[in-house]
Amino acid sequence: MKKGKMFIVSGPSGVGKGTVIKALLELRKDVCMSVSATTRPPRPGEMDGVQYYFLDRETFQDWVARDEFLEHMEYVGNCYGTPKRYVDTAMEKGQNVLLEIDVQGALEIAVKRPETVLIFILPPSWEELERRLVLRGTDSPEKIQKRLQRAKEEFRAAQAYQYFVVNDTVEEAVRELDAIMTAEHCRPGARTEAMLGGL
Repeated sequence: MKKGKMFIVSGPSGVGKGTVIKALLELRKDVCMSVSATTRPPRPGEMDGVQYYFLDRETFQDWVARDEFLEHMEYVGNCYGTPKRYVDTAMEKGQNVLLEIDVQGALEIAVKRPETVLIFILPPSWEELERRLVLRGTDSPEKIQKRLQRAKEEFRAAQAYQYFVVNDTVEEAVRELDAIMTAEHCRPGARTEAMLGGL
């Protein structure tokens, strides 16, 4: 059985990452989403081990001390982290594991796991990203401008990524993500491991 790979998808707020990822998961049965751990309480309808692993702060800190996370951070008073165990188990079973995290967390993981594939989702233009943020109708004009500024900062920080996918249409973005995953499994290391064992 071929081993799965870890793919990280990042991109600015409003670029449509969630929609693209959902469509990719429907297309490829060899891809699963990583489940993060958090200290925030579950929201109505959320189940432990599905949306998140819900931990108390003491347990979370214990996991940090035991180096159980690929990356972790604190945001608005709650801790979030990507558990190694879930990712490694899924990859051993041949699943490609998809992580949707920010650029900072992605680069942190890439230092520990250089074989990680980093993909940044871009809007067709900054004007289009602004239009999408306005259409969402959830943010004030001031907040939208802050989101756009943050998007440009993330774009600059993501120059270390291997792939940039432009989300002009969801269908085309999914096609490109699918092609990237297929190509990554055609690299010499991935293709020749089993063959070399028979030499």
